[in-house]
Amino acid sequence: MDLVEKEGYRYKFAPSACETCGGRCCTGESGYIWMNYDEIANMAAFLKLDIEKFAAFYLRKVKHRYSLVEKQLAQDNFACIFFDESKNRCLVYEVRPLQCRTFPFWEQFKNNEDEVKKECPGIV
Repeated sequence: MDLVEKEGYRYKFAPSACETCGGRCCTGESGYIWMNYDEIANMAAFLKLDIEKFAAFYLRKVKHRYSLVEKQLAQDNFACIFFDESKNRCLVYEVRPLQCRTFPFWEQFKNNEDEVKKECPGIV
């Protein structure tokens, strides 16, 4: 089993767990999936949309930043607009934002291993 580790974090991550997880990192409480301009441009190109059309369909502006919109799955359960709940996978995985690519090595989890373990079964 290949484990991913990052300096400064006490835990490691087993990517193979993603296949059985059901997308817990892509679903749950409502939140933000931040994107910068380059990420927006790359995702728009991947989807064969111009940036304006992509923004109109898939982004929400929050103060001076942009986040992907979410879809509501149940009363207190939301998912990224690009999460395919029938396949439990990301539809834009190749161009997913940095926020998604760096999970589970987020600063908020650095000293809170119990919290990241609740969200991600790949933490070892």
